[in-house]
Order: sequence, then structure tokens, then C-alpha cells
Amino acid sequence: MRLVFKPGPEPVAFSGVCMAKRLTCGWGCLCVAAAAQLAWAAGAAPAPVRSAAPDWPQWRGPCRDGISAETGLLQAWPEGGPKLLWKASGIGKGYSSPIVAGDSVYVTGDQDKELAIRAFALDGRPRWAASNGAPWKGSYPGARASCAFDDGRLYQLNAHGRLACLDAATGGDVWSVNVLERFGGTNILWGISESVLVHGGLVFATPAGAQGLVVALDKRTGAPVWVTPAIEGERASYSSPLLIDAGARQLLANCGSRHAFAVDAATGALVWQLPHLDPKNTVNMTPVLAGPMLVFNNSSRDFGALFGVPLDGGGPSRAWTCELKVGHGGMVCLNGRLYGASGKGALTGWVSVDAKTGQVSQAAPAAALPDGSAVLADGRLYGLTSKGTMTLQEVTDAGFKVAGSFQLAEGKVQDAWAHPVVCKGRLFLRFHDTLFCYDVRRAGNAER
Repeated sequence: MRLVFKPGPEPVAFSGVCMAKRLTCGWGCLCVAAAAQLAWAAGAAPAPVRSAAPDWPQWRGPCRDGISAETGLLQAWPEGGPKLLWKASGIGKGYSSPIVAGDSVYVTGDQDKELAIRAFALDGRPRWAASNGAPWKGSYPGARASCAFDDGRLYQLNAHGRLACLDAATGGDVWSVNVLERFGGTNILWGISESVLVHGGLVFATPAGAQGLVVALDKRTGAPVWVTPAIEGERASYSSPLLIDAGARQLLANCGSRHAFAVDAATGALVWQLPHLDPKNTVNMTPVLAGPMLVFNNSSRDFGALFGVPLDGGGPSRAWTCELKVGHGGMVCLNGRLYGASGKGALTGWVSVDAKTGQVSQAAPAAALPDGSAVLADGRLYGLTSKGTMTLQEVTDAGFKVAGSFQLAEGKVQDAWAHPVVCKGRLFLRFHDTLFCYDVRRAGNAER
């Protein structure tokens, strides 16, 4: 296909930031010319950008890919699961996952009149509690987004669009701004759920409003640095962004309710956009980078589509699409294959998808392993099902092989949705009002 280019609208600049020209191609996508094409021709490979902070400092880990660098972990669990080191109750209701930075664990939870952010020592001792505005009392009440840690500060976006920066040592307020109000966004059915991303001097959020699709704020002050112009009719989704090193530049990849898109992280220029197959969707999954393929999910009550967008320097396109409904449990990539739980489509239960072709195979049927969320660590998949069962799985060519399990939440449970965290030889789990910490170190690795 021959591309016909025409000038596109400029991103809005603040604080003297210089913006690059953008070009719009005749088939509805947005492209940035020349430099990126040369980078791909030189063989640069895309890679997720690692947080500058240590440990598990943000949603889905240091690279936002659900992969832990931990080693020396138990390869199988004893009956009843690994040793429980401690648990902390009273943290407030929610679905957000904890983060770990240095010798502290941070987690959010909704209480009667506020969203509480709490800090704990690694041994479970409480350190401080602070507030980030009102709780979510709409459908599925509870905290949504995880904190992000960077350079001694915490950043957290509540369900109403209030983005707060706190002193990580004390919980003291530094600054706050409501990004929905500031950039003309509207809230969504189940509340804003984005876990913001911090990189360099900026904190990124996706209000998807009339005055801005994506915004970059100065992490020290909360002042806007750049704003990506709105996409007409776009609204926020439940997804969180992924930062990718794409050779000549870094890209922020994310989804709104109607489009998947990528934004230049330095300038705010909209690099490309692709419409979702079903505009009546509830995008929950954070994009996944699998080699040169960027994978998104578009899902609604009765439909789901997983699709791969090649980052080859050309215009945006779907290299493949498969009918799968992957929810907020997300997916992880291991050896070129994506693993996650699908509620509808070509297969249900836990699936394995070839990232190059989109070919789907069964990893574990739904009857054996209900839907859930997963992370990878030391050659094992840690999966927490929505019904509250925590499992350890060996990933084989034939699918999953159980290496241990235990019941985290008792009774009739359908909403154990917080993602597991594996860091410092510990497994951190959250079920609503309680945070759990388990020892998953092998013998001889206890001094960590």
C-alpha cells in the first residue's frame, strides 16, 4: 500500500518543550517520519524500558511485563503452600496489587471515606498511612490502581482521576491534580483504573479527554510538560501504559475505549492509532511486548479479540487476530509465547498464543484452572485465580504442570483480582482487606 502523507495536528507543548512534526497517512493512522524508519533498518530491536527504581516498583514489575528477575526460588511447593511470613489486615477493600521498593511495601485500599495508601516494612510492620481522595463506591467498590515508586516518591491515580504524589518515606503530600478535570476527561463505568508510569522527569497518565489523550507531568511539581491532542470520541479504558525502547525513540503504548495507540514519550506526538474491532469494549489488559510484536486485547461482554501489531517501522496493522477474551489478569510472554486466561473465544481457560502467528493452544482448561492473573519468576508461572486459589505452574510444551497450590481466600470467591508480586524471595498477595507475604526461597537462599 502506498502511503500518502499530510501534516497532522501538533501536540501541545508546555515548559518550552520542543515538539516534533507529525504526519498523517491517508488510511487513518498517524506516523512520524524518517528517523524511526532508519532505526529499524539498522536492526534495532524493541524492548520494554526498565524502571530506574529497584525491586518491583510499579504495576506488573520493573518492566511492566509481569516478569521477575528473582532466582533461587522454590520449584515446587509443599502441601498447603509456602510458609506464610506475615499478613496485614485492615488495609481497605480493593483489587490493586502491592509494589515493593527497597525495604518497603506499598498498597492501596478503599475505606469508608477515603482511598488509603499504606506503607509496610518487609517484616509486615506498618509504617504510615495516607489518603488520596475519595473511595470508589460505584460498581465493584474498592481501590483500582497500584502505586508507582520513583526517586523517593510515590505516585497514585485514584478511581476519580486524582493523581497524587507523596513522600515515600512519610506519606506526606507533595502535589496532586485531577487529570480528568484538567484535561476534559469523563469517568468510566467501573472507575479509572490506570496505574501511572514514571520515567525520567515525567509521570504519564491517560485521561483520554477533550483536552488531551495522554499527558506528561513534571514528576516534581505536577505541572504539565506535554499533552497529546485528543482523539475524537475517545474515552479512557481500564488499561495501563507500557513504555518501549523503539530504537530512535521511546513509545508509550496503551488503549483507550476505541483505539490502541502509541505516543512518543519525549514529545507527546501521536505515532499511530488503530481502532478496536468492537467499540463497545472494556479494555483491561496492559499491552504486552513479545519480541517485535506488541499485543493488545479488545473485549466486551460477548466478544474478545487478541491482536498483534508489528513494531517494524511501517504503518500500524494487525499481523494477526485471534478470538480470545483476556481480562484484567493480563498475559505474560515466555520464549515467544503468551500465557493468560481467556473467558470466551477460540479456547477458554488458560491459553498459550504464538506471538508471531497468533496460533492458540490450551495451557490448562477452565475446569482445571479458573481464570486469573499471573507473573513469571525463576522458570515458574505464579497464577492467582479469581476464585482465590494460588498456584505454581511449570510451563511445558504440552501446557501447564502443577507444582503447588493453596487456597488464599475461603468461601465463595469470584473477585481475587490483584496480581501476584514476586520480589526479594517473597510472594506478596492481596485479597481485598488483607495483604499476605509468603517465603518462596529455596533452602540456602534465606538471607535475602
